[in-house]
Amino acid sequence: MNKKIKKFAIVITLAVGIILAVGIIGFSFEHKVADAPTNQGRTIKQIKKSGKIKIAVFGDLKPYGWVDKNGKRQGYDIELAKKIAKDLGVKVKYVQVNANARVDALNSGKVDLALANFTVTPERKEVISFAKPYMKVSIGVASKKTNLITKVNQLKGKNLIVNKGTTAETYFTKEYTSAKLLKFDSKTQQFAALKDGRADAITDDNSYLFAWVKDHPDYKVGIKQLGEQSYISPGVQKGNKSVLKWTNKEIKKLNKSNFFKEDYKKTLAPYFGDDVKSTDITIGK
Repeated sequence: MNKKIKKFAIVITLAVGIILAVGIIGFSFEHKVADAPTNQGRTIKQIKKSGKIKIAVFGDLKPYGWVDKNGKRQGYDIELAKKIAKDLGVKVKYVQVNANARVDALNSGKVDLALANFTVTPERKEVISFAKPYMKVSIGVASKKTNLITKVNQLKGKNLIVNKGTTAETYFTKEYTSAKLLKFDSKTQQFAALKDGRADAITDDNSYLFAWVKDHPDYKVGIKQLGEQSYISPGVQKGNKSVLKWTNKEIKKLNKSNFFKEDYKKTLAPYFGDDVKSTDITIGK
């Protein structure tokens, strides 16, 4: 073999090697891109492929989402999370959040879905998407029976506890500004502050105020409803059409199958007094 032919063979070999290498890298890159989450979060296909769905829940909101003495998660939202995962054919990865961290958890892609007692509001709908509702609630106010507050004007100048990032905080920031708001990050902190006497009353969703006062008989929900009735829905990252579409179908199916009535009986009814019934909480068919 003369020098010219030998040199040509070497060039051809190198060229083929480069083409093959680029092809392999390109193939690998395409598959990595296909499996990666988009700017709007992971698709249902990607969630199924990963084998896990990441769901935001509360860890201290009994009886909706809480951790029992054995370290096991319990509650109305937890049962829904387990059902969603089962119907998807995946496992649940719980991500514990406070109320004011739910939107960020979705938008950052930290979770695929938020089931942390998430009330639908116009402001929240601007930054995230909501699936169909699975629960209805109103804002309530609880206080000590010995100094029971039954009308909102009784809160004028009084210290009122709210949880940051809730509809109750929004209501008392915009609709009734005469109360002095004491704001807390977690449910545990806010109820501890009430028991410590740092405030005259607490405001939050009426349904779990009913649950709390049942375990604390010195208190009562003197104001059962403020403002319009609100709805609790799964939160989805804005623009994630895949997860939103699937979740809408799932909630519709679960409403028709009476899943939420059964969930209510199992997780909520034992913690509520006679003030609350299944029809006050669950969504009809």
